Amino acid sequence: MKRRPVDYLWRVVALGMVASVLVACRPKVNQESFEKINIGMTEMEVRKTLGPPTETSGIAIGGFSGASSTWKSKDGAIAIQFLNGKVQAKEFFKPEKERP
Repeated sequence: MKRRPVDYLWRVVALGMVASVLVACRPKVNQESFEKINIGMTEMEVRKTLGPPTETSGIAIGGFSGASSTWKSKDGAIAIQFLNGKVQAKEFFKPEKERP
């Protein structure tokens, strides 16, 4: 059985709608999201707000563990430092084009 062009068009439209929903549901990395992050929040709470980090690195010494994670997008970047799984410091970086 030969496929009709209309069937192909509907599949493309459906795929586009699914992609739009997935992109819209992704957390945004911007000033507003940054302000939702508070000192003392757990790493899991931060991930629920921002999604998975773009970059992360960590270290463990004695009974302490530390991590530095960064979330990046076209709207800016958020850098967060964790100590024993909780936010100790955070910083928001504006996109390059908006910097004075």
